Amino acid sequence: MDRVYNFAPGPSMLPLPVLEKVQKDLLCYGSTGMSVMEMSHRSRMYLDIFEKTVADLREVMGIPEGYKVMFLQGGATAMFSAVPLNLMDGGKADYVDSGNFAHNALVEAQKYGEVVVAGSSREDGYSYIPDYTLSPDAKYVHITTNNTIYGTRWDHIPETNGVPLVADMSSNILSEVYDVSKFGVIYAGAQKNVAPAGVVILVIREDLLGHELPITPKVMSFKKMADADSMLNTPNCFGIYVAGLTFQWIKAQGGVAALEKVNIEKAKLLYDFLDESRLFKGTARAKDRSRMNVTFVTGDAEKDAAFVKAAAAQGLVNLKGHRIVGGMRASIYNAMPIEGVQALVAFMKDFEARNK
Repeated sequence: MDRVYNFAPGPSMLPLPVLEKVQKDLLCYGSTGMSVMEMSHRSRMYLDIFEKTVADLREVMGIPEGYKVMFLQGGATAMFSAVPLNLMDGGKADYVDSGNFAHNALVEAQKYGEVVVAGSSREDGYSYIPDYTLSPDAKYVHITTNNTIYGTRWDHIPETNGVPLVADMSSNILSEVYDVSKFGVIYAGAQKNVAPAGVVILVIREDLLGHELPITPKVMSFKKMADADSMLNTPNCFGIYVAGLTFQWIKAQGGVAALEKVNIEKAKLLYDFLDESRLFKGTARAKDRSRMNVTFVTGDAEKDAAFVKAAAAQGLVNLKGHRIVGGMRASIYNAMPIEGVQALVAFMKDFEARNK
């Protein structure tokens, strides 16, 4: 069977060269005589993989000295608890409520201290990034840089005047260049742009380690995990290995800056069609449109369903919108080639012509 263009929001498609390397190495990695899935995480053969993966992430993301890189478990959802447990320190935190996962993060943080909703677009269906007012005495400010479900993206990094900025980058990490030094903490589930589900990337400024609440479980203690080099318990060895292959693929593409240019081109191709279409309509405010998750509707639920079904028959799969909002969503992460977006636009034009 031929491979399809997979527009799934996560787990999502991986670069084909990465999958081919995984396939080649699956039974025997190099000259080790075993699969990566069979290696002890304490063995030298696996530590070589792990250390290179950390080094390559530092390179492609431009992570400066003074930051610790970890590969943890539990996804971004675990970080919704871990961040306040490690950083709130008896104070309060600002959260910008810009989407479903941003909202889930602030609700979870309320268990551990005072949460100030600095801005929200919830009442308007999260169709834009809201204005916000930050507290000068907050322990940290939390944002979600890309809204997977509603298709919005922060187009700037907020100025926090020395308050640590915490960012959930699960759905746009490594898709555009960020100045890591402007953040205190960056975390991201790997299953959209990096690796299979089961790994969460954590980048944290080292001075923020060691402030966890006494009730913090040890597997959620950033300090304990940092001291153990992500191996306080057995890490997701295979997922980290795949992440490392993806980082090597990113370098081969010319780095994140090169991918960002392609991502801008892919998103423009799709949004330009939506803006001209008589049938399809984008749902996010133009200024705040996501480059990774393009959400759109026809205005007719039955027609939406017919489009998703017909597209799948043409090898354009997983275009159904999230169950919360319906409609359609095309997730066009790093691994989606521009040919996939071109094929989608061509099909949308054809579907529109047949459904006037």
